Amino acid sequence: MTVIEIDAVGAVHVLTLSAGRVNALDVEVLGELTGVIREQERAGGGALVITGAGRVFSAGVDLNPVIMGGAAYTDRLVPALSELFDAVFSYPGPTVAAINGAAIAGGCVLACACDWRLATPNAQIGAAEVRVGVAFPVAALEVMRYACGDHAEEVLLSGRSYVGDEAVVRGLIHQVVPQDLLDVAVAAASDLATIPAVAYRHTKAQLRAPALTRIHAGVDTDREVRQIWGAAKTQQGIADYVERLRRR
Repeated sequence: MTVIEIDAVGAVHVLTLSAGRVNALDVEVLGELTGVIREQERAGGGALVITGAGRVFSAGVDLNPVIMGGAAYTDRLVPALSELFDAVFSYPGPTVAAINGAAIAGGCVLACACDWRLATPNAQIGAAEVRVGVAFPVAALEVMRYACGDHAEEVLLSGRSYVGDEAVVRGLIHQVVPQDLLDVAVAAASDLATIPAVAYRHTKAQLRAPALTRIHAGVDTDREVRQIWGAAKTQQGIADYVERLRRR
């Protein structure tokens, strides 16, 4: 089933994630979104807006198949996460995240992989991985380090979520948009699309080269990450975390 809706608005392609109530990320969703991003790159790398259907941008990884599938599933999941974050972060053209609601854990990383991030006033955004009890794939950590700069340690080690100006200060978003979020995001992407493509791509590539070098050299670290995700203790912790969420 297709979970990525693609709409052309002038020179901008709007990619809407429509994967259940909270736009959770499983292996199939990750693979489809990565494929769409790569196809857009092959088609010329035009300006993109990424958003979520409904009231949530993305609540991050769908933890139910993680619990049910164990290490066999997480051995597929961690590379799929890394491939998506790499694809968005290294995309040559302009990317704008229209954060229409909660962007948590993997959803936060997906948003932060975009060049420009706009959010509604009440949208919660944060990297909750440590609170779930899982490690960051190298691509995820490097995306967050790039986006948050001096605030990366606070954001990644606290596992907190932020809203509005708190999120702006920490580099998670660039601007709070009180209304017409998608229209504002499309306008921002359209403006970036007027910049000569060669200049934009070359400048973006130079800025992100150190982070991308670390991402592509992170094979050994990601092997450790897969082991952590698949460990019995981690699996039990994830199950306990999901149960706590259900009781709220």
